Amino acid sequence: MYKEQEYLKQLFQQEFAKMVAVISRLYGLQHIEIAEDIVSETFLLATETWGAKGVPPNPTAWLYTVAKQKTLYHFRRNKIFDQKVVPQIRAEVENDSEIEDPDFSEQNIKDSQLQMLFAVCTPAIASEAQIGLALRVLCGFGIDEIAEAFLTNKETINKRLFRAKDKLRMENVKMELPAEAEISARLDNVLHVIYLLFSEGYYSKTQNQILQKDLCLEALRLGLMLTEYDKTNQPKTNALIALMCFHASRFGARETDEGALVLYEQQNEELWDKELIHQGSRFLNISAMGNEVSSYHLEAKIAYWHCLKEDSKEKWEDILQLYNQLLLVNYSPSVALNRTYALYKANGWQPALAEAEKLKLETNHFYFLLLGELYKNADKGKAKLNLQKALALAKTKTEKEGIQKKIDKLSDLSGG
Repeated sequence: MYKEQEYLKQLFQQEFAKMVAVISRLYGLQHIEIAEDIVSETFLLATETWGAKGVPPNPTAWLYTVAKQKTLYHFRRNKIFDQKVVPQIRAEVENDSEIEDPDFSEQNIKDSQLQMLFAVCTPAIASEAQIGLALRVLCGFGIDEIAEAFLTNKETINKRLFRAKDKLRMENVKMELPAEAEISARLDNVLHVIYLLFSEGYYSKTQNQILQKDLCLEALRLGLMLTEYDKTNQPKTNALIALMCFHASRFGARETDEGALVLYEQQNEELWDKELIHQGSRFLNISAMGNEVSSYHLEAKIAYWHCLKEDSKEKWEDILQLYNQLLLVNYSPSVALNRTYALYKANGWQPALAEAEKLKLETNHFYFLLLGELYKNADKGKAKLNLQKALALAKTKTEKEGIQKKIDKLSDLSGG
């Protein structure tokens, strides 16, 4: 019974987004909630039917057949099909041919999902809502899972999704690829949402490791989907995929079996995913074929260096130069903080401490962690004080335990 439930859950996540995209493409984004309801009802019927009669030989085909029937029945029953949808769609096509059933062919699913990706990532919707909507209609995550990923409740997520879908209707967003002149700028927003989705998993505060990895894998899947189309298969797309591959390759080494955080220096290199590192290198090489150097290119090269365990001065000097470039392209306090750590590794604690003191990131526990690391060479009292500030600001139990170990170790070295 448990295996059957797990199979259904996996199938739901794989097929839900595909079916919603196809139905929404055919009948319009204004009916996206109806599409979600139809697909959810299809899976509910599958759960009941398969529980009694067993899983059919081709479960996906069964789902598509039932979804087609439910879709046509719904629109005809509510007279939306004849009175509103048909005239609207027929006005947009050259001939007055009959409207076809939902087309669940592999190519139409891919085309529909790509168009849905651009629709969800419209600038008309706030970034946080875009991620939530992407998780729901592009990745097939349930409301419970989305709420857990955002560390909030179902009611908040439902309201956020409702507002986002309402915005799609109000702005009359259509499921179509942008015009060629607009596609590069629109692609920037799509890539940014995928980047944020990956970060939501990789830097997640939730203790659910399966969910963390699923978020990252879904972001990677969406990125790979963009490479299947010439207009979206751009160097910056490949650079982002390389970045995600490199980061994801070290997922299995970042935590102990008990959930404790393992710092980069202490990670077991044997636990890194060599295949993902290889894939990342391949996409990084492809990304170098264009003229543009995006922030994804720079971050991917930094991530590549972190897939080489060597701790040479040359390595950290190159990382430092990459951070210098990244600050010019895409400044952020976290980039400035990481650049200071690279300066420490390349040139020592003294110049790094001088730079760190200028940042004054008083609400960032990583900032005080770095100060604690730098001050331990000059003033163990100040080092301990900064680590205690980091401890007070840390959000998760795992982080707090790691910082407390540093404080205890420093106390042992200083004799109390």
